[in-house]
This record gives sequence, C-alpha cells and structure tokens, in this order.
Amino acid sequence: MIFKYLISSFTPTIFTWSFYCDFAKIEKNTFAVRVSLGILGSLISESDIENKFISLIREYPEVRKVLPILLAVRDPLQIILNSETKEIEQVGHLFDPNVSLDSLWEETMRVFFRESGLRDILADRKISNLSDYVFGIETGLDTNARKNRSGTLMEEIVEDFVREFAQSKWYQWKSQATAKWMNENWGLSVQSDKSERRFDFAIFTGEKLYLFETNFYWGGGSKLKAVAWEFSGLYHYLQNQWIELLWITDGLGWNTTLRPLEDAYNATNGNIYNLSMLRDGILNELIK
Repeated sequence: MIFKYLISSFTPTIFTWSFYCDFAKIEKNTFAVRVSLGILGSLISESDIENKFISLIREYPEVRKVLPILLAVRDPLQIILNSETKEIEQVGHLFDPNVSLDSLWEETMRVFFRESGLRDILADRKISNLSDYVFGIETGLDTNARKNRSGTLMEEIVEDFVREFAQSKWYQWKSQATAKWMNENWGLSVQSDKSERRFDFAIFTGEKLYLFETNFYWGGGSKLKAVAWEFSGLYHYLQNQWIELLWITDGLGWNTTLRPLEDAYNATNGNIYNLSMLRDGILNELIK
C-alpha cells in the first residue's frame, strides 16, 4: 500500500543552518533605526534620566517610533492597562512622532519609561549599546518567523525538482501561478476556488495542466486536519476541469494527524507525495 510508504518516508527535517536566523533581515531592521537608537543611547547611565528622557523626545520626536522595539514589540502599542486605575488607556499616540504630547501625556510617557523597566535598564547601565541590544531583540523576534520560513524553504526545495523535471521535458512551468497568469500566458481557462489563489507551481505539457501545492509540518496541530480537508476539496474542484492537482507535503508533524491525511489520500486517488518520492523520480511517472 503506497500510503504506508508515504507515512514511513517522511523527511524529519528540511532545515539548513540558514533556516534558524535570517541575519540579513535582522541587520537590515537594526540598521533602519540606528540613528534613533544612537540618540536614545545617550541616556545610558545619565543622572536625572527621566527629565532628560522627556527633553530628548521633545527635541527628537522621531525616536518615539522605536520605543516599542526596545520592549521587543514589533508594532506600536495601542492600548495598555493602567496598573493603578485598572482602566484601559489609549497609548498609540505616545509612539507617533506626528502627535504632539501635552504635559498630561508627557507624564504618561514618564510612567511608560518607569514601569516598562527601560529607565532602570538605561540608568543602571545594564546595557551599554542600544544597537547591539536591538540586534538581540530582532534575533529573538525572528524566531517567530521560522514557521513561515519552513513553508518557503519547502517551496524552494520542491522548486528544484519541478524546474529540473520541466526543463528536461521541455515543458512550461511557473512558480506562484495564478489563474490570470495561466490564462494570459498559456491560454488556459482555470477556475479557482479563490480569486487570489496562487498555486505553488504549475507545469503545462502542452496538453495537460498540473498544479502543485506544497507544505512542510514539523509540528502537529488541529490545522493539519483542515489542510487535508481543503486539499481534498480543491483536488475535486480542479478534477472537474481536467486539471491534475499534486500535493507535495512532508514533515513528522503528520504523524499526529494520520487519519485525516489517509482520508485525503483515498479521496484524491493517492495524489499526495513527499520529498522522498520526488527524489525517487515520481514526477516522471505522474507527468507525461
């Protein structure tokens, strides 16, 4: 039974050393705020630091934009719970340099400076360089992007197989193919279930169209059941148009959701494959 081979040959990892941190992006993000960080860095080990902080943001209002990143927050904070009154406060304007701060909101900025811990960190010289500090924060935040990178990395790996195969057969192929693009370039009418759907890959032999969806799951979760169900529906939707949909999926996360995967496998006539099968040359058998 091929399904048994599918689930017994999952690839345990596709992660190279470059997967773990995108240092180019981290450096770019840090460099973009280097001037503001240099201005704020002048507060390090200063006496009377609160008053100097207020004076600094009055003189250089643009530094207010980078204050959230010092708390490891990517987007500007909009609301906060007042620790004393227990009321919700709107605070987004604190970090908007285009909004003037009156004396009342300057006091709120002082509260932010104290209660966030930034005052003590800077006053006690617990950090000596804000650029290095933010580089570290950006590195930590970048780990949150690993989930997205796993999908991108899987596409890059599958693309190598698709490109090599299509070029060896003189077939036309496209990554991130939309129905509109295939109509304009290949003259094919493809009805998609979603107006903006992009198929990871498309191969056109001149007679038949093959579309690909790819993903990699290194962890389990309820999402996998929904993904399997969605693929089954999309497969039959395209089958009615005489279009073949191939699903290249992999990762040990599927071991936690085998039943939905098997249901999808049976419902799609076994059109689910993994990287081991690509390495074994499955495309030569599927696309002719």
